[in-house]
Amino acid sequence: MQLHRSILESNLQELQSKLQEMARLSLDGLEQAIESLKRGDTALAGRVIAGDDKINQLEVDIEQTVVVTIATQQPAAGDLRAIIAALQIATELERIGDHAASIAKVTIRIGGEKLMKPLIDIPRMATNGKDMLMKSLKAYEDQDSILAHEVAADDEDMDLLNNQIIRELLAYMVEDPAKITQGSNLLWVTHNLERIGDRATNIAERVLFMKTGETLDLNR
Repeated sequence: MQLHRSILESNLQELQSKLQEMARLSLDGLEQAIESLKRGDTALAGRVIAGDDKINQLEVDIEQTVVVTIATQQPAAGDLRAIIAALQIATELERIGDHAASIAKVTIRIGGEKLMKPLIDIPRMATNGKDMLMKSLKAYEDQDSILAHEVAADDEDMDLLNNQIIRELLAYMVEDPAKITQGSNLLWVTHNLERIGDRATNIAERVLFMKTGETLDLNR
């Protein structure tokens, strides 16, 4: 029994370690994607896109560890919920990596074209998304339900900022049809940032699932 528990704990620690690496790569990818957009740095954007493969592989590794752990250790109750939560969080982090890559692709599409307006609110939105993700991961690490609920409150502010940016970009596009293509690309950036906020909220929901066994929708 003691050996069984030792193996289970080792597998849980392995899941934690891989999730931390996924989170680091996802956060780095988001920061670099926004930086590439601000600077028009297509080379940096290319590195963000290429780096998404590492995040995808970590998700596969986590899936394999989860399958082996459930099959061989037959975890129950809290341990099983923790393993399922780890798998779900890995999915959210993989998608955040995808969102960062999508933003980097906008940089490449815009290329060296001058931006239609200084990027102020979009980087602020990215910072908010990064903070939400870090908070949700901290809630997961500490199993902190109060912090998890704070992430949901932050997502409301994220949505308000997103709506503000959309209105501003649409106004620019109406005023000058020549800006429609770039404006549409920047709208795609804000969409991806808004989805990152949703992903962070989903991770917060997994924290509550771990603690209570209930699935709650914090995006209501």
